[in-house]
Amino acid sequence: MGDIMNNLERGPYTVRRITELTDAQTRELALVLIDCVEGGASVSFMHPLSLPKALAFWRRVAIDIDSGARALLVAEDAAGIVGTVQVVLAQPENQPHRADISKMLVHRRARRRGVGAALMHAAEDAARQSGKSLLVLDTASGDAERLYVRLGWTLAGLVPDYALWPHGGLCSTTFYYRKLD
Repeated sequence: MGDIMNNLERGPYTVRRITELTDAQTRELALVLIDCVEGGASVSFMHPLSLPKALAFWRRVAIDIDSGARALLVAEDAAGIVGTVQVVLAQPENQPHRADISKMLVHRRARRRGVGAALMHAAEDAARQSGKSLLVLDTASGDAERLYVRLGWTLAGLVPDYALWPHGGLCSTTFYYRKLD
């Protein structure tokens, strides 16, 4: 099985599940995260996001991947990783049927190519394979909201002034859920 669980060809990129992060992949993921923060994505980090801080984040994610608490999916093109999404599988004992979608990131150079939709489909498949029947996510991005609605996610609500934009100022966050077949 190696580090590939699911390998789907989707145009000029491939989506796959990573079960063990290499140093090179950690660096590529850090660069995607930095690009998204520079581009204004509200994904828990403030601008400027340093490479050491981004690398530290992905190293913490690697621990959850190793323990099975989290699934990591990446989209790659000829130049490397262009997008990623996580499925947080470890939940409280009264919520074993649920998972959270986290850090759905697409590098600005790869947007509008179907990468986000492919990552979300792969995330839903990974959740199903892990026995999950309900997914939850939050977003502060209008583009992401349109994607989630197009993919069949249901709006749960909006919380005003929930977080900060990476360049400053408060932003609202919208919550969505999806029941899996």
